[in-house]
Amino acid sequence: MRPTEPVGIAAAGLWLPEGRSLASDAVAAGRLRERAAEDLGHESLPDADVTAPPDAAVHAAHLALDAAGEPAERLAVLAHAWMYHQGHDLWSPAHYVARRLGAPRALPVGVQQVCNGGAAALGFVTAWLATANSAEASRPRLGLVTTADRFAEPGFDRWASDYGVAYGDGGTAVVLRRPAAPGDALLLRSVATYADPELEEMHRGTDPFMPAARDLRERVDMRATKRAWLRVNGVEPFTTANERAIRTVMAEALADAGMTASDPRLSHVVLPRFGAKTLTESWLPVLAQCVDAQLLDFGRATGHLGAGDALAGLADLVRRGLPAPGHAALVFSAGAGFTWSCLLVESPRR
Repeated sequence: MRPTEPVGIAAAGLWLPEGRSLASDAVAAGRLRERAAEDLGHESLPDADVTAPPDAAVHAAHLALDAAGEPAERLAVLAHAWMYHQGHDLWSPAHYVARRLGAPRALPVGVQQVCNGGAAALGFVTAWLATANSAEASRPRLGLVTTADRFAEPGFDRWASDYGVAYGDGGTAVVLRRPAAPGDALLLRSVATYADPELEEMHRGTDPFMPAARDLRERVDMRATKRAWLRVNGVEPFTTANERAIRTVMAEALADAGMTASDPRLSHVVLPRFGAKTLTESWLPVLAQCVDAQLLDFGRATGHLGAGDALAGLADLVRRGLPAPGHAALVFSAGAGFTWSCLLVESPRR
C-alpha cells in the first residue's frame, strides 16, 4: 500500500514496565533449559506484574501524543491491536483506550492479527485517514495506533510457551497525521503485507476446537501445536514460506516507495523482536542477501512484544534519531497465521 500523499508519523511511544523477569530464574525453576536460554539471547524481559494490558497502551499513547503536541480530543480514529488476553471477556479494549485518553470523537477499532497486529492496525489507520471527506480536507486528520500485551502466568509462560521466541510486556503507540506536517518525526512511505493461510495450522496443530480459552490445557502451549504440525510437514514448508514472504514484502515496500534494495537512501533495517537464534537462522541470511543497510536488533532487552514489534521499532528509530534526514528504513513484523509486514519510513529533510 502506497499512500497517495505522505502520511506523517508525528510521534511514537514505547512504554515498558520497570519489573523484569530473569532468564536465570526460569532456568533455575526448570521452566527453561539453559541451552534454550542461550539461543533466545535475553538476560531478562519486561514484566508488567499487575498492569492491565490496555493501561500499557494508554501509557504509551500519552507519551506519543505529548511528543506530537496533539490532544486526544483531535483523534479521528484509534486502532488497538493485541496478541494475548486483555483482561476481560467479550469486551473492547480499543474503546477502553479511547475513553481513558479522552478521545470521544475517535472511532475505536480492535485489530486481532496476533503478532502482526500492530503493523496491520497501522495499515488500517493509514487507509482510513485517506478517506477524509471534503468538509475535513482543509485540516490534518489524526489517527492513533496502539498495542499492548501482558504475558501473565499461569496461563502464559513468557519463556517457554513458544519455540525461539520469548515474550516481553509493554505498550506501544504511534500518532499518524495526514497530510504530514513539517515537524513530523518520520514519513510513512509504504506498507507491504503478505499472508500465507496454509500455515494457520502451526498454531492449531491437532487440537480440537474448544468451547472456552485454555479448556484443553492450563497454559498456552504453542510448542505443542508446532510439534504436531512439524511431525506431518517437516520444517521445509515454513522455511520456504518465510523466506518468500520476507523477500516479497521488502520488494513491495521498496517498489511502492519508488526505491530499490540498492538505493543509497536505504540505511537501516529493523528486525522483528525474536530470539537470537531464530533471527540468525531465518532472517539475517535472507536480508543480508538483499540489502546493504545496517540491520538493527532492538529486541535483546525487550523480547517479542506481542502485537507491538513494528510500532516499538518505530519508537526506537525516533528515539535514536534514525535514519538520518533524507534516508529511509525498513521495519519488519511477522505473526501467526502467518502474516508478514514491512513498513518503509523516511526521515524528512529539515
